[in-house]
Amino acid sequence: MLRALFTRAVSLALSLGVASVVIFVLLQAVPGDPAAFMLGLNAQPDTVAALRAELGLDGSLADRYLAWAGGMLTGDLGTSYTYRVPVADLVADRIWISAPLALYALGLSVAVALPAGLLAASDRGGPADWGTMAATQLGVAIPNFWFAMLLVLVFAVTWRLMPAGGFPGWDDPLAAIVALTLPAVALALPQASILARVLRSALIDALDQDYVRTARAKGLSRRATVLRHALRNALIPVLTILGLQFSFLLAGAIIIENVFYLPGLGRLIFQGITQRDLIVVQSVTMLLVAAVICVTFLVELAYVLADPRLRRP
Repeated sequence: MLRALFTRAVSLALSLGVASVVIFVLLQAVPGDPAAFMLGLNAQPDTVAALRAELGLDGSLADRYLAWAGGMLTGDLGTSYTYRVPVADLVADRIWISAPLALYALGLSVAVALPAGLLAASDRGGPADWGTMAATQLGVAIPNFWFAMLLVLVFAVTWRLMPAGGFPGWDDPLAAIVALTLPAVALALPQASILARVLRSALIDALDQDYVRTARAKGLSRRATVLRHALRNALIPVLTILGLQFSFLLAGAIIIENVFYLPGLGRLIFQGITQRDLIVVQSVTMLLVAAVICVTFLVELAYVLADPRLRRP
């Protein structure tokens, strides 16, 4: 057990190290000079050189990477070229929008997918199964940004039931939750569809196993057999999808946050790209990649809890 945890922890550290190198090199290879971009087309070369020195852009690639990576380890994400404030402060302000939005969308996804997957698997080949699979296929096919605009058109413009965008802050929790509802629904639709299909397939495989037939032969009802025996053994692929979904919802909401004008991490990255603020882009991207890797690590630990066979050395 401890050996398996140590192996996974080493893999986690190596993944973070490789990811930091890849992100830094790719962003540094992007054409264009941030200093020249900030000063404009008519800037004098000596002014550009002075700003490059101020921003730390005149050092070697290795020195800049070591300074950035060392700062990340100590919590120093650098200073934004555009806003002239620490990137950590920008992240701290915006994580309180992106993280609740991701959790909200994940909760909606599970709330929809769990009963849908159970219903489809319990009525294998029946009307409920066909209807659920058709609905999930439609949910996977619809782009979430198009669905987001449709939600705004219906619920905000036509019916005027929900706000079209913006975020009022957490001083009024109810207003904040209302503001995040449409974005969360737009993010949750494709994820719920994928999760429902995976759960259905895993449950169908589990229901064909001998232990399920034995439970049924002993007089256990089909519903009890599904909930007590098949569902737990079908959780391994579901946990995998849940981990990937949370990572996607946290790191992949750039378009949705821009549709609803939410000042979250996705919108911060988008603004950093348009403003050529490399330190913001690479630091926030690294944080999101680290979140993805750490969630994957936690999912692997959940495997061990869900399946006792994986606790063996």
